[in-house]
Amino acid sequence: MGASIKDVARHAGVSVKTVSNVINDFPFVSAATRAKVQQSLAELDYRPNLSARLLRGGRTGVVALAVPEISSPYFAELAAQFVQHAKSHAWTVLIDETQGARDSERIVLDGIKSHLVDGLIVSPLALTAHDINARRDRTPLVLLGERLAHAPVDHVSIDNVDGARAATAHLLELGRRRIAAIGSQPHVSGGTAALRLKGYRAALRAAGIPSSADLIRPAPRYHRADGYAAMTALLDLPQPPDAVFCFNDLMAIGALRALHERGVPVPAGVAVIGFDGIEEGDFHTPSLSTIRPDRGEIARLALSLLDNRITTGAETPPQEAYAGFELLVRESSAG
Repeated sequence: MGASIKDVARHAGVSVKTVSNVINDFPFVSAATRAKVQQSLAELDYRPNLSARLLRGGRTGVVALAVPEISSPYFAELAAQFVQHAKSHAWTVLIDETQGARDSERIVLDGIKSHLVDGLIVSPLALTAHDINARRDRTPLVLLGERLAHAPVDHVSIDNVDGARAATAHLLELGRRRIAAIGSQPHVSGGTAALRLKGYRAALRAAGIPSSADLIRPAPRYHRADGYAAMTALLDLPQPPDAVFCFNDLMAIGALRALHERGVPVPAGVAVIGFDGIEEGDFHTPSLSTIRPDRGEIARLALSLLDNRITTGAETPPQEAYAGFELLVRESSAG
């Protein structure tokens, strides 16, 4: 059994009330006493009772992050940033996986089936604006991504149109003119796929190159297998592409596998660029050119917005925040 607050008080030689004041970061404790209590907390490895804190009407110190796939490198790396940056708010992060299913995402909106979190951060794939408006739980909420960019809650994203434009412009600057795109989702309105397709087309249009339907390939899940299948189909065209922009890095890695199996040199035969900047791309052969969103900034912005809602309880208009990105040029496009 872990140490109790009474054990800490006895160890530090102070009252239980003083220990409670230090744990809850109340200001009316002297620096010397605070240091002594904090040392005892550390030495006894004290862990607060979240249920007791909740019953007292205080905060739990726990926030929830819901992502579509924990196994996705992008979301795994994003979650790691949230865990790291949440420490500055003294928060523990509870991570949930929704698989992009609307029922699972709606459960998250209702407080993870409990009232043990102070706030929610959700990256939705299936939620609708109606779901947001109809939510019963009033737990502060921040959305990530593009699925519900105009929902009446705080929102953090990146400029996917500009990122896709930068990726395609990079291929154009290399002299490539038959540039394919892998990752369209024609049956999904809005969202990441639509914005990245828009940026791809904008870059082609600026270069005076018409968009060709046979070079735009759909992908249902954005997995390696989707990129592999799409690249295989592109290579079977009478006029294969000389470059390809994949809407995420996993599909780009799948496309690189297809090119390798066909004996097509990269980038001499086909230049490849992805989107997400996952660590796997750094160590792939060839290393993967990509657009890397600033995941640390995404986490900082979302946690800051959430902290403001939790701390102030303000009913102010929803805030929109954008994180930056960078173009990383590596072997898959530049050789």
